[in-house]
Order: sequence, then C-alpha cells, then structure tokens
Amino acid sequence: MSPDHSRGHASGSAPPSGGRAAGHATFMGMPPFPEAAKSATENSQMRHNLRLATDTIRGKRESAVSELDDWSDLRQAGKAVKDRTLRHLDTYLEQLEESVTAAGGTVHWAADAAEANEIVTGLVQATGESDVVKVKSMATQEIELNEALAQAGITAYETDLAELIVQLSDDLPSHILVPAIHRNRAEIREIFRDRMASWGVPAPEELSDDPRALAEAARVHLRERFLDTKVAISGANFAVADSGSMVVLESEGNGRMCLTLPQTLISVVGIEKIVPTWSDLEVFLQLLPRSSTGERMNPYTSTWTGVTPGDGPQEFHVVLLDNGRTDVLADTVGRQALRCIRCSACLNTCPVYERTGGHAYGSVYPGPIGAILTPQLRGTASETEASLPYASSLCGACYDVCPVAIDIPEVLVHLREEVVSQPGHRAEKAAMGVAGWVMGGERRLDTAQRAASAARSFMPRRMPGPASAWTDTRDIPDIPAESFRSWWRREGAEQAPDPGGGEHGPDAQEGGRR
Repeated sequence: MSPDHSRGHASGSAPPSGGRAAGHATFMGMPPFPEAAKSATENSQMRHNLRLATDTIRGKRESAVSELDDWSDLRQAGKAVKDRTLRHLDTYLEQLEESVTAAGGTVHWAADAAEANEIVTGLVQATGESDVVKVKSMATQEIELNEALAQAGITAYETDLAELIVQLSDDLPSHILVPAIHRNRAEIREIFRDRMASWGVPAPEELSDDPRALAEAARVHLRERFLDTKVAISGANFAVADSGSMVVLESEGNGRMCLTLPQTLISVVGIEKIVPTWSDLEVFLQLLPRSSTGERMNPYTSTWTGVTPGDGPQEFHVVLLDNGRTDVLADTVGRQALRCIRCSACLNTCPVYERTGGHAYGSVYPGPIGAILTPQLRGTASETEASLPYASSLCGACYDVCPVAIDIPEVLVHLREEVVSQPGHRAEKAAMGVAGWVMGGERRLDTAQRAASAARSFMPRRMPGPASAWTDTRDIPDIPAESFRSWWRREGAEQAPDPGGGEHGPDAQEGGRR
C-alpha cells in the first residue's frame, strides 16, 4: 500500500550507532484521555490527515462488505467460533502446544510482559546475534519488546512500511491498521531524508513525496536487512490449534521476507489468537480483509507449521502471551473484547477517534477497541486507564461494523460501572444513588422538581467542585418554571380523550389525530 495508507504499526530501538536507548517514546506517563484529546484536536493537520485516511478506508470497507449477501451470517459465524474457543481456551492451548512441538517448534509460556521479554531476549542472545528484523506485531508493541531488546544491546528493525515510518521518526503508532495515519506524504519524505541514513541505507537526495518513490526508498533501505539478519520476530493474526500453524496477514510482502529468510523465527502470540481448525480459519480469512483494508482477499497471507529441513527458518519458537488476558476472560461481559481480530473497522467509523487520533488513548490499542481492551489488560486504577471507558459517545457505530460482533458500547458502560465503584469516585456513585432514589418514587420526584423550579434563578451555569467536569463542555439546561408533571395535572385532564368515546373520544369531529 502507499506510504500514507499502509498497514501496520510501529515501535523502535536504538540504531546501530547508538544515541537512543529504545528508539521511540513509549505510552507510559501519557495524560488521561480528556487532556490528551484536547491537545490532539488542536492539531488541524493531524485531523485533516485522519479524516482523509479514515474516509478512504471506510468507503472501501463498505463497498467490499456490501458485495456479500451473507455478511451478517459470516459475522455471526466468526463470533460463534471465537466464543467457543474462549470457553475452552485451556483445551485449545494445550492442543496448540502439542501440535507445535510435534512439528519441530518450541512453545514458551509467558504470564506477563516481563516474562515474555526475558524469554525473547534470551532466545536472541542464544543465537549470538545482535540484530533482529520484525514483522508487524501488536503483541510485541504491547509488551514493549523493542525497548527490552535495546537494553540488552539488541537492535530491532521494523520492516512494515508504516512501522518503519514511526520508528524512524521516534514516534508512537496511532492506528491498529495504519500506525502512521497521522502523517502525510510530505512529512514521510522528510522523515526518510533526515533519518534513514542513521539506520542503514540512506534515502535518495532527490526523494519526492510521490508514494511510489517513498515505497521504493523503503524497499531499498530494508532489502539489506532482509538479506543480512539471521533472527526474525513476529506476532500472528491466528494460531491453528489442530496443526500448530501460525498465520500472518499483511499487504506488502515485507513480513513474508522476515518469515522465510532468517535462520531463527520467534513468534509472540496472545493466547486469544487461537482458532481450533483450518475450517474455522477460513471464516476469518473472509472477515478480516474486507473489514480492515476493504479487500476481497488479503494480498499476502503467510502460514507456517514448525520447521522444515532446508526450507525457511530452522529454529522456531512460539511465546504464548497472557499479560492480563485470563483476567479479561474471567469477566463475563468484558471477555468479548478477546474476540477482536485487529481489523480496526471500529477506529475508522468512530467519530471520537477521527477527531482525536490514536495517541490520545495512551496505548498501543487506540480507538473503541482500545477503550475497552486497555483498561481490562492494565486495570482501571490509574487515571489514564480509568478515563478510557468515557472516550466514546456510545453511538454504537463500532458495534455495527465489528466483524465478530463485539458489543463495545455494552462493555464501555460495564467498565464505567467498574470505574465509579472505586474510592476516587464514591461521591459520583453516591450522587447517582441519590438520583436513583429520588426518581424511583413519584412523590419524591415531584417534590424535587418543585424545589428545582423554585430555586431556578439561583442555578449556576457551571457545576461547582468535583462535579464541574460535567459542565466543562456543556451548559446546565434551563430549569422550567413548572415541571411537565405539574402542567399535566392542571391541563392534561381537560384535554385527554374520553375513553368512552364522548365529546373528546375518537369519533368526535374535533377529536381526531393531529
């Protein structure tokens, strides 16, 4: 794909010449969503880039999906497969381990990010190499693997075009599918011209911002890495339990170079990426391309099973990553987030994401899916994670386009309940409890409405103290001099139709519907 609409996300590490410890910033220490969003919406260039890209991708998706009369059935089939797999995840994980081992691979289990990083670092060090090439992988971004490798003196080179853009610019990804979506072609040209030389083959001096020229510059820059590097690290879109096969979908072919040329391949895979059989995989190979890039078929779908003497990597490792996923699985409402196949359709349709971009979410998982997945993986104790369930208008567009029918609005509301149950939100919870009690009784509600009407001239335009957040972006509605209930008691009885069909009944000349 072109540099301004390319697949992937990015991370980074120190270039060979040193100078940086990890290559790009991390999401740690990001401000809560309201603060980050306010700053992001002030960037008009970023908003323009987002609007152009999301409109394009959204239009392609709608066209591709409309070609299938059975799309809703296919969507429900994907949901059913994922739900069945999650219900019996322990069984399928053990089956996957047996299948991978039988095919000549080695399986490692990682309870958290630290353990996964330790395992991968040790495997790379055992090869004696100090450079690795990487395939697009959100799991490795989640655990900040590149930073961990850099601390051990190992340089990780991103090979996906969009990941390369983000790595070279010492930036952060802002989209699941298109991590450099916040950059335009002119910005990408400057990044290539200024930074490529410090990572390897430099960009041409006369480089233009034509997409083909930018892609060619990246191709020449990366080819050296593909040919020289002996160790590769990938994720996996799917892992097939009954055969032990890993599956990676990408649109450039760079991933396939990483998966076939090196001697050692290490795949970091979230435990939720399992599908039971090849027949189940077939469902998702229809759902994912149409939902993500608006294509009928994915351009490059790579599958591999263990090792084959003389063909491809001769040493293969799978690191099965938990990192909070079993905690998510225990939540009967929130577990549906584990169905996610990382298509990013929810980002491309979300009005909030389109205006704030992905950095505002403070996580490798931005947009609606990030707003429900990140708080579950990390917990809601910190202000940043606690703010994410509120990063939505609850319009429901994300649910409508999700290819595996994740009810994101339902989970958002569920997580908001969890947030307000914490000590810092006790005042809000108490206020909602009082409101519920008042509205739960006719006399109590009537008394409250009368009191509010009597005091309406004293009502401020903004709420005081901790409640001020309610009115940071909205005015308190004007309170009427008389409530509807009071008006109805006085006027409604005289205007209501007579059930017996009298003067005001349905047969009266003046009593028909207006």
